[in-house]
Amino acid sequence: MPKGLTYKQAGVNISEANKFIGDIGPLVRTTFNRQVLTSLGGFGSCFAFPAKEFKNPVLVSSTDGVGTKLKIAMLADKHDTVGIDMVAMNVNDILAMGARPLFFLDYIAIGKVARKKLVAIVRGIVKGCQESGCSLIGGETAEMPVIYRKDEYDLAGFCVGVAEKNEIITGKSISAGDVLVGIESSGLHSNGFSLVHKVFSQREIKKRAAELLTPTRIYVKPVLALKNAVKIKGIAHMTGGAYYEKLMRIIPGHCSVIVRKGSWPVPEIFSVLQQRGKVESKEMFRTFNMGIGLVVVMAGKDVAAAQAHLKRYQLRSWVIGEVVPGRSTITFVEGK
Repeated sequence: MPKGLTYKQAGVNISEANKFIGDIGPLVRTTFNRQVLTSLGGFGSCFAFPAKEFKNPVLVSSTDGVGTKLKIAMLADKHDTVGIDMVAMNVNDILAMGARPLFFLDYIAIGKVARKKLVAIVRGIVKGCQESGCSLIGGETAEMPVIYRKDEYDLAGFCVGVAEKNEIITGKSISAGDVLVGIESSGLHSNGFSLVHKVFSQREIKKRAAELLTPTRIYVKPVLALKNAVKIKGIAHMTGGAYYEKLMRIIPGHCSVIVRKGSWPVPEIFSVLQQRGKVESKEMFRTFNMGIGLVVVMAGKDVAAAQAHLKRYQLRSWVIGEVVPGRSTITFVEGK
């Protein structure tokens, strides 16, 4: 009797996927702490919440991916940094609420299991978790040849953190006279890459791959420490929508914002993209972080201490604007 069709013949290699899980086990366990109660491979992951460390804890969560920056990793065949991006996009988001990351889970969808590539991706995820102080407690790797070509993949992540209820940062206390402190980005981070693909050819992207694949900066440890040093009234993670949406999301309705162009050095890559793509200034500030990865709002009296603190973490920062009376508008002016 002839043999029937197998799952492997359909394009899904369970044995190879299991070998990959064996490859990453020791790597992933480097992120574990005493709260992690299960190892890899279970139906679920168990994390013992450190309740005694908090008075009135609130869980804060986020889910996000890396977007079309992944296409650059595929073109350059360099996959060891995009995992950092995935962690950063999530932990920086919950940091904007004042939360400390606790644990992280990843989802990798791929056309064909390629263990070397997958291990490189997970190595980046592990590095991001170590840098942000959270544990990588589980994940899923889905081989989907019907949806993805064999060299293609997509990433998504899920993060859970914690904050004291009375210390959650919402922006509600922001008022006219407060100051915007911009903390430097490491470049494009993980937003605007669909436009990047429109501006640059594949040949140019490969040539610029090292710069374009610079991982998103993770701000968790320095900003959580800053929260204990000065009163932070609001934090904006400058991702998609950037100044017009992400920054304005934290500004109360009775306030407006003035942003001073020229008060910080804009990395050259943004100027190249604007000139090559003939992109209008408003579109640049709506799409890209323009060199500022995080905006922290505080009283003017706290700025000097905040900048001195960030400098100890080798982070450059600038006063990039101020909060004024108004009705939720943002105005860009030239000059420091």
